[in-house]
Amino acid sequence: MCNPYENDKILGEYLLFHFGKEHQIMPWSFGPQNGCHFPKRTVDELVDFSSIPTQSSALDLGCAVGGSSFHLTHFFNKVTGLDYSTFFIEAANHLKAEGTLPYRFQLEGDRYEEGIAEISRNHESVIDFLTGDACNLPENIGVFDLVHAANLICRLESPIKLLERFHELVKPGGQLVLATPFTWLEEFTKKEHWLGSGNSAEVLQKYLEPHFLLEKKVELPFVIREHRRKFQFSVSFGTRWRRI
Repeated sequence: MCNPYENDKILGEYLLFHFGKEHQIMPWSFGPQNGCHFPKRTVDELVDFSSIPTQSSALDLGCAVGGSSFHLTHFFNKVTGLDYSTFFIEAANHLKAEGTLPYRFQLEGDRYEEGIAEISRNHESVIDFLTGDACNLPENIGVFDLVHAANLICRLESPIKLLERFHELVKPGGQLVLATPFTWLEEFTKKEHWLGSGNSAEVLQKYLEPHFLLEKKVELPFVIREHRRKFQFSVSFGTRWRRI
């Protein structure tokens, strides 16, 4: 499958989405400010921090440029971020190594504004970033106290392949955190592989319930800026599941 995320414009949009300031992501005071900082909010609003063990590990599937992965290092001893886009993983590894990464995001037409992604420099030995396919994960990738996958399921060729693998990735008693707007598009997922038709949340639960208990549901708005007058506003269905 051709990867639509392998270009500089999309890279800039996602660095802004993950690391931008609120006034950069949504410069209009009448706009949906509650859609900012989505990668961080998927962690803060869904993870049960009280049940994280002393020595803990997390896997962030579809990590993009690493915003949620870096945030997870504040709570887990070891974090692995994985994404299909080499552009995204190269950017995340640059941030891991250097702490900052300059980028550009579109104003209008050929005009761009400069931004800088920045993280705290305490991640070098805690986090690893890998390029990979969430539908075909290595058999030896490991077992984790937390698996996090935000806005990933409806971007996979075969989401059911991943749903059926989750119980092998999460330790008993561990957490599975998912967020998805269920935006089914045939350019990513053939129609026969969509989860249901208007009832995706029910189908998701059907596939997970043999091995997981649903603990929490949250509606998570998010904004992706394309340029200063065009934005994608979506609402992701956030859930936390406990591995039986």
